[in-house]
Amino acid sequence: MFEKISKSKVLIIAAVVVLVVIIILAAGRQEPDFSEKYAGYDLSGASTGRTNTYSRYLERYADVPAGQRDIPIDIFAYTSAQGASTLDNFENSARVLQTEEVSFVEYTVNVESAGLYFMQLEYFPLPSRGIEVERSLFINGETPFLGADRLSLQRIWGDGGNGRYDNQGNEIRASQIEKPRWESVLFRDALGYITEPYVFYFRQGANTIRLTGVNEPLAIRSLSLKAPVVTGSYRDYISKVDTNRYRNSRSDYLLKVQGEKAVRRSDPSLYPIYDRSSGATDPASVAKIKLNMIGGQNWRVAGQWIEWDFEVPENGMYRISIKARQNYNRGFVSNRTIMIDGEVPCQELASVPFRYNNKWRLTTLSDAQGEMLFPLNSGSHTLRVQATLGGMGEMLNVMEESVYRLNAIYRKILVLTGPEPDIFRDYRVEDVYPEVIEAMEFESRILYKLVDDLTRYSGERSAQAAATLTLARQLELFVRRPAKIPRTLINFKSNISSLGDSLLALSQSQLDIDSFFVSAAGAKIPKVGENFFVSASHEIRSFFASFFVDYNNLGDDYGKKDPNVVEVWILAGRDQSTILKSMIDDTFTPLTGIKVNVKLVAADAVLPAVVAGTGPDMALTVPQVDPVNYAVRSAVVDISKLPGYDDIIKELHPSVVIPFMFQGGVYALPETQYFHVMFYRKDIFEELNISIPNTWDDLINILPIIQKSNMNVGIPSVATNIQTSIDFSNFLAHLFQRDGRLYNEDGSRTLLDSEIAIEAFDVYTKFFTHYKVPVVYDFVNRFRTGEMPLAFADYTNFNTLEVFAPELRGLWGFARMPGLPKADGTINRSVSTGTLASMIFSNAKRPDLAWEFMKWWISEDTQLRFGRELESIMGAAARYPTANYNAFRRLSWGSEQMAVLDEQRQWTVGVPEVPGGYFVSRHITNASRLILNEGQDTRETLLDYTITINDELIKKRKEFGLE
Repeated sequence: MFEKISKSKVLIIAAVVVLVVIIILAAGRQEPDFSEKYAGYDLSGASTGRTNTYSRYLERYADVPAGQRDIPIDIFAYTSAQGASTLDNFENSARVLQTEEVSFVEYTVNVESAGLYFMQLEYFPLPSRGIEVERSLFINGETPFLGADRLSLQRIWGDGGNGRYDNQGNEIRASQIEKPRWESVLFRDALGYITEPYVFYFRQGANTIRLTGVNEPLAIRSLSLKAPVVTGSYRDYISKVDTNRYRNSRSDYLLKVQGEKAVRRSDPSLYPIYDRSSGATDPASVAKIKLNMIGGQNWRVAGQWIEWDFEVPENGMYRISIKARQNYNRGFVSNRTIMIDGEVPCQELASVPFRYNNKWRLTTLSDAQGEMLFPLNSGSHTLRVQATLGGMGEMLNVMEESVYRLNAIYRKILVLTGPEPDIFRDYRVEDVYPEVIEAMEFESRILYKLVDDLTRYSGERSAQAAATLTLARQLELFVRRPAKIPRTLINFKSNISSLGDSLLALSQSQLDIDSFFVSAAGAKIPKVGENFFVSASHEIRSFFASFFVDYNNLGDDYGKKDPNVVEVWILAGRDQSTILKSMIDDTFTPLTGIKVNVKLVAADAVLPAVVAGTGPDMALTVPQVDPVNYAVRSAVVDISKLPGYDDIIKELHPSVVIPFMFQGGVYALPETQYFHVMFYRKDIFEELNISIPNTWDDLINILPIIQKSNMNVGIPSVATNIQTSIDFSNFLAHLFQRDGRLYNEDGSRTLLDSEIAIEAFDVYTKFFTHYKVPVVYDFVNRFRTGEMPLAFADYTNFNTLEVFAPELRGLWGFARMPGLPKADGTINRSVSTGTLASMIFSNAKRPDLAWEFMKWWISEDTQLRFGRELESIMGAAARYPTANYNAFRRLSWGSEQMAVLDEQRQWTVGVPEVPGGYFVSRHITNASRLILNEGQDTRETLLDYTITINDELIKKRKEFGLE
C-alpha cells in the first residue's frame, strides 16, 4: 500500500514538474519571424490597385521639398463662389465668410516655388443637423487623392446642464448639447490611418484651391498654406524654456481632476459613464449608479477627443499622470495624443500608448530619460486627450490597400472559374492570368511583413495577426501550386473577408479614464491599483447588493398602484429603453407632470399579459402586423378619434400609417420607416463601363455584362435569406409600379388574381428563373468583395457598410430604385414600406395620459433626440430610421444620401394589414418556391393560391363578425 501511495505521489509530482516546464517554455517562446519571406523585396508599390490613394500621391511627389514659409489666403478675395456670403460681427470676429451646405468657394494662390504644404482652416460650425461638417478639396481642378474628397471638421459637444438623480438614488447624466466655438485644424485623414496632417503639392506660380460643401454649413475665419513643421522631442522643447520663470514654490502641489468632469468632447457619445467592475474606480459604487469615469466602448475611433479644464496656482513645472484602463482588446495598444492648451508640445505626446491591462494603471507622461515636466503659467489650462492609431495607422493603411487588391484578384479569378468552380477541372490560372500569380506573390510578402509588424507592435500574436498569417500562407501556396486556387476559392474569399474584419477590429482603440493628476515634481501621487483587500471588499459588497438592488430597473419608478402613472412596455433593446426612460424623466415628466414607468419586455410577453389583464397601458416598437390583430379583438384604442391626431400625422408620410388603418379607424402610430434603395459599386460600374439602371429594362440590359464577369445582382427573394427573413418586397415594387393593389377596398379579398398582379409576379420570378440572379445570398459580404456590384436592400444597410467596410470608402453609393416608365415620360419608382409602431391598449387606466405620451414620443424633437442619442451610444451602424419626416431630415445623413432618401420616400406605398393577412405572405412564398424550384406556371400557381388566400380571409372575417 505504501509503495502504491509513493508511486502515486511521484507521478503527481512528475506531472506538476512537466506542466511547470511547459508553462515556462511557453512564456519564453518567441513568435516566429517571417523576415526571410520579404527581406530584400521592394514592397512600396503595387502593379494593381488604386492609384489615387494618399500613399501613391506621396510617392509621386517624394522628391518635392517642403514649403519654406506660410502663405495666408484672403478668404474674401475668392475668384468664384456659390452659396457663400459675408457675416459681420460674428462670434467675436469682425468679418467672416459663411458657406452653405451646397456651396463652393475658389481661390487663386501664388506659390514662389513648388513644394509640399499643410492646409490650415479656422472654422465655426453653424447650426444645422448636428453632424460633422464635410468639405471636398480641389487643387488645380482635381481632387488630389482619396480622402481629400471628404475632409471632416468636428463639432464640439458638452453637458447641457448638471446631472440629476432619480428617485432610486441613481445618477442620471446630463444631455449632450452642441457648444460651438472657433476651431483651427490642419486637414488630415478622417479614418486616422494617416496620423500626420495631409501634405499637398502646389506647383510654382498660380494654383487654384476650391472647397466644396458636402455636409453642413460653416463659417470660415482664415485659410492658409502652412510650411510643414516637424514636432521636436521633449528635450528639444524643454531646452527652449526659461526654467527660471517656472520655479515651483510648492514642490508637493497635487491636483486631481475626475475624468467624468470633462467639459468638452468631439462626439456626444463621449459622456460620463458608470463602472462597478472595480473597487479602485473613484468614486466606487456597487448599489447605485454613479457616473465615475469617461470613455469606454464609445471612445474607440481615431480623432475622437475629450477635453478638461484645470487651474494651477502659480507659474511652475508640472507633470501630468493619467489613471486609465484598457481592458477591451488583448494584444492591442490604445494610443492617445495629449494636447496641452491646444498644442502637442513634443513628439512623445503625439502617441502615448496604453497597453492591455484588466486593472487601472497610472501613466505619467515620460520620455526615455524619465518623467516629463511642462511649464504652465498660473491660471486656467486645458488638457485634451485624442484617440490616435499611432504606429498602427501605417499598418492599417497597408492592410486596407491589400484588402482592396486581394478583392480585385478574387474578382479576376471569378471571371474564369465562377463562384463555385468545378474541382475536377484544370483552369490553368497561371497560364490565363500570369499577372494574378505575380500579384499573389507580392501580396503574400506584404502580409508576412504585416504579421511581423503587428506582432512586434503589440508584443504578442493577436487574432488579427493570425488571420493575416493564414491568408499570407494561402497566397504562398497558390503561387507554388496554382491548381489549388479553384478548389479553395471559397476559402480564399472567406480569408479576405477575415482580413477586412481585422482591419476594422484593429482600428478600434477603446480606453477608460478615471482621473488625471497635475503635480509638481516633489508631490507623491496616490496609488491607483486595486489590492486584495479592496478587491475582496468590493466583490463582497456587490454580492450582497445583488439581493436588494434591481439592476434592471429603468430610471424613476412610481410603482403600480398610482392610477395616474402610465405603464409603458418597450420591445426594443436595453440601450433604447434606457435612452427613452432618461428622456421621459428629464423632459416629458417635468414638462407635463405625467409619470411614466418603462419596462423592457420580450415581444411574446405582451399578448398573454393583455389577455390576463396584467398588461401595460401602451406598448412601443411592436411589429407592423400587431395593431390590426389587436384591433379586431377590440384590444387597442382608435387614436384617430383622439384630440391632436390630425396634427401629429402631418409629420409622417401617409404610406406609413396605412398598415394601422382598419374599418375607418387608426390603431397605432409608426415609430420607424424602412424601404429599399439600390446599392451599387462605383468602381466596378466604371470598370465594366455601365451606368446605374433607371428602369427594370435598363437592369436587364446590363445584367449580361455583369454576369459575363461571373458577378451578379442581388434581388430580395422569398427564400430564407442569409441576411434577413422572407422578403417579397421586390414583387410588391413591381405590383405598385403598375398601379396594382394587394387587397380590395375593404380588405375582404386579395387581388393577386388580377392581370396586373399576375404580370408583376411573372416579371419578379423571371429574374430568378430566366436571368439567374441568386435566390439566397449574403448581401453585405458579396457587395464587399465585389461579387454583387448591384443589389436592392433596405436603406439602413448603408450604415452597416459605412462602418464595417472601411476599405470601400468612396467606392460605393446608393440610388433610387429602378422603376417603370409612365405615359407622361416620368418613372414610377414605388416600393413597399415597413415600420414598427406604438399603440394604446383599451384597458389602459388613463388613455388620455397615454395619448399625451404617444404624441410626445412621435413628435419631431423627441424622435430627433432619441435617434441622436441612440447613434451616439451604438455608433453609426445603429442610425435610427425614424418615421417622423422632419426628425429624419435632421439626423446624420449626408446631403447626397438625403437627396436619394427624400425622393425614394415619396414613392413608398403602405401595405394594409387585414384579418388573415398572414396567409398572403405565406402563400406568395409558397407560389414563388413552386415556380423557382419546380418550374410551375406563374398564372396557374398564383390563381390557385389566390383562392386559398381568399377562403382564409372570409373565414377570419366571419370569426370576428365582419361583413
